[in-house]
Amino acid sequence: MTDLKIKHDKLITILKEMKSILVAFSAGVDSTFLLCAAKEALHDNVLAVTARSPSYPQKEIEESIRLAKRLKANHLIIDSEELDDPSYQKNPPNRCFYCKSDLFTKLIRIAKEKNISHVLDGANLDDTNDYRPGSQAAIELSIRSPLKEAGLTKKDIRSLSKEKEIPTWNKPAFACLASRIPYGTKITKEKLSMVEKAENILNDLGFYQIRVRHHGDTARIEAPKEQLQQFLNKKNSEKVLARLKSLGFNYVTLDLEGYRSGSMNEVLKMD
Repeated sequence: MTDLKIKHDKLITILKEMKSILVAFSAGVDSTFLLCAAKEALHDNVLAVTARSPSYPQKEIEESIRLAKRLKANHLIIDSEELDDPSYQKNPPNRCFYCKSDLFTKLIRIAKEKNISHVLDGANLDDTNDYRPGSQAAIELSIRSPLKEAGLTKKDIRSLSKEKEIPTWNKPAFACLASRIPYGTKITKEKLSMVEKAENILNDLGFYQIRVRHHGDTARIEAPKEQLQQFLNKKNSEKVLARLKSLGFNYVTLDLEGYRSGSMNEVLKMD
């Protein structure tokens, strides 16, 4: 038996012991795999819940609906209200704690109303190696992370997803739109909307795995290094400049270090 099979079987065992499950479903690689595994383990005793928010792109909401239908999962969309929290708006380094606290509190309430025994998130083993203050909210509110409990890494999850023909197996990593705004800079619906529209524009132009970081009147684009040359193509650069400036940015820059996950954390002094 392979190590991957052992981890998968352990996951299914963990899920079966829970009896009924609410999955925090973002339509990302991890939560989609978790939802698929939960359906395998508990069939109809599973509810997927997706939170709609200004920090979550509309196209991700639409994808969550498509994926839930494909997996034949009961699916509920709610509105999260983290942007109403002044502590979240201030955008401190532990911003995610306030967001996840709001979300998990709502999910716990729904679970109690529907007599569901456990609320789960899609955190995996790799997440223990990154700065993720949202995980503290999960601990404080007793949210289970069965992918982590089963020892599954992101690579494992992608491999198993591919094996099971889950369409998100090769989906690029995604973080909420608030992660595009530097710590200490107030988060507003307007800034989040600018970022969402800018990234949609770049996706429509054929760029992938990109981030548009919002630095006041400047848009700083992070893209995989193999795509940097494409931005310097005159036709592409003119389109990018014109369309991003039309959103309200006065300057558009290309980060020569390229895309890297969690680049906004580089300013933090980590122990």
